[in-house]
Order: sequence, then structure tokens, then C-alpha cells
Amino acid sequence: MATSTPLLMIPGPIELSPGVLAAAAAPPLGYVSPRLIEAFGRSIERMREVWRSGPSGQPFILAGSGTLAMEVAAANLVEPGDKVLVVNTGYFSDRMTAILRRHDAEVTEVTPRVGEAPAIEGIREILTQKGPFKALFATHVDTSTGVRVPPEPLCRLAREVGILSVFDGVCATAGERFDMAEWGADLYFTASQKAIGLPPGLALMVAGERALAARDARKNVPPLYLDWEAWLPIHRAYEERKPSYLATPATSLVMALETGLAEILENGLEARLETQARAAAAMRAAWKALRLRAVPKTKEVTANTLSVLLFPDGIDAGLLPRIAARGVTVAGGLHPTVKATSFRIGHMGYTATRPDYLRRTVEAVAGALKESGARVDPEEAVAALESGLAVPA
Repeated sequence: MATSTPLLMIPGPIELSPGVLAAAAAPPLGYVSPRLIEAFGRSIERMREVWRSGPSGQPFILAGSGTLAMEVAAANLVEPGDKVLVVNTGYFSDRMTAILRRHDAEVTEVTPRVGEAPAIEGIREILTQKGPFKALFATHVDTSTGVRVPPEPLCRLAREVGILSVFDGVCATAGERFDMAEWGADLYFTASQKAIGLPPGLALMVAGERALAARDARKNVPPLYLDWEAWLPIHRAYEERKPSYLATPATSLVMALETGLAEILENGLEARLETQARAAAAMRAAWKALRLRAVPKTKEVTANTLSVLLFPDGIDAGLLPRIAARGVTVAGGLHPTVKATSFRIGHMGYTATRPDYLRRTVEAVAGALKESGARVDPEEAVAALESGLAVPA
């Protein structure tokens, strides 16, 4: 059935822009190449713009996955016996808890029902009655449930009670609004293969002044590769366009990062976020036309970067190969509670700027549903998508 190159519509890795693809595929450069140093320095500067961290934010660009970013956060901010609160909205919140416990932190979790985000007042009550805590950790968008937490009130609450706020932005950065400096967030990290729009392989983060001070105040030294203090002189040298070395950077990915961040900022970050929001709303309209229900319970907690959808009655994961036969690859369920009953579709980064990619995806899902016996109208779903794309975000 597929008539063109298969389209990757999972929640990361995502389809790459031609510019990023060309930058990543160019012959690799040495880590002291002037061109590489320029790309690294520009990427540091552009990360502050995308993170909206202000000049005091310190970016870090490390070779590794999003899980490395989680490890770096724990290694620099948490010591044995520290009390931390994890706002748990899915699979990757579970992972953050597991990492923190390996660092011998005392973890308290706030875990709402799947598809929901916890109320701020409940979190406030825990922080004030069960403290003192060292930090609050939250997953901005959890890829397993599609739930988006509201970061601004969490940041302000953390400041109010005098603790650090740390956010996993792996499925959110550059796709969901996050004003690091204005809201007072202390650390926001991500991975390269999501809305940033690169191949997998970079752990990206920006640390605020309070986070860096927390590292300075540690009694124990983190492992070398995870230690901000080991990486600070390297990043500062690159930003000054000087050569430096601790471990070999992922040079091809750094070149792609320079391009990817430039594309995000090309028309301003606000324009990119509006494009992302419009694409997400249009996809939700298409899913509604197909009578598909989402795992997130309300619009307010529904992410813009992906859709986590429940299979209709009588249909199971056999739907996925039928979608794939139509030239579009989507992902199965991930969170244990809905693993067998849901599937996931990414629509972030470069993908959100391509109406033709979104249309192909809706057509493939609609066709697969119809083949599976669902009473759906593919033309109605495509019309709903296109109508949504025409409406300002």
C-alpha cells in the first residue's frame, strides 16, 4: 500500500529537516577544528535562547542520551540522604525516581491517576509538611502518557519553599513553552532526537545559578563524565571560541545542533511554538473525527508534541502494522497501565512544520482503522486536520 519513503512518526527519533540531515552527514571534524569550535560556541549561545534562560544560564552539550541527562542532574544536585519530591506522570518519571534512589536520595512521589497531572495545592502540602526537601523533579511531558505538567506554578512553588526545580524536557524542549529565567527553573534538560530535531546522541541541558551553586556545595565529587565542574572549563572555552578537551564530543551531532537550533529560532521561538501548537490541535481534531480517545484526561494536560491514543473497542496492537503498511511508522504503548491498550504518534519539531507529513499520518491511521473494522470516515478526518491547520494557534 505504501507508495513513498516510510515516514517516521514515533515520539523520537523524528524526521529530520534537510538542513540538519546535511549537517549531520557531512565528513566529521576534529574536536579542535575551528569550524567545530564555532559550531559548539554558537550552539551554547542559541541554547540560552531556546531555553529562555537568560545570560546566567549555563548550557551543557554532552554525548549521550536523555537518560544521561537524568543521571547528570542527579549526580550534580543530589547527595545521599537528600529528600526529593518527584511529580510522577509516567514511565520516565519512574526512571527519574529509580536514578535518584541509586544516588541514595530519599524520594517521595506524587502520582496521580494515569492521564492526569497532580494539583499544585497537594504538592504544596507535601513540601511544607514532609520537608525539608532538596529539590522537586518533574517530567514536563511524559512520552508514555502524553501528559504535560504545568511547569510555571511548580517553579514558583519550589522558589517559595526554597528548593530546586528540575525538569525533564526530553519530549518538550522547543515544542512546549518553557521560560526558564522568568519562571525561576533551576535545570531543564532534553535529548537531541525529539523536538530539537536531531539524530539521537546528545544530552542537552541548561543549569541556572542555584543549580551550579548546589553542585559547588556538594560534599562528594560526582563521577568525572557526569560532573559539571569538569565540563565547565570546556564549555566556557568553546564559547570563547578557544580549543579545549575533556572527552571527545559528538562532532557531527554538534554540527547538526548548530543548524537545528538556528532553524528553531529562524522566525523566532514564539513562531515555532505557535506552529507546534497549531499542528497538535489539528491532529487532535483529526483523532476526534476518528473517534479516538486520548490517554490525557483534559486538554490542559495534553502535550503538543505527541498523541497517546487508546485503541477502539475490538482493535488491538495489530493496528500498528496496518498503519506501517501505509507508509507511516507509529509507536506502541509504553506506560504499563496502558501499554497494551494504547499507541503513540509523534508530531514535534520539523514534523510539525510539514502539513504533508501530518496528512499522511492521519490518512494512514484512518485507513488502518477502517481495514480493522472501525466505522470511520478518512476524508472527514483529513478535513478536520486541514481545517485545524488553517486556524491560528
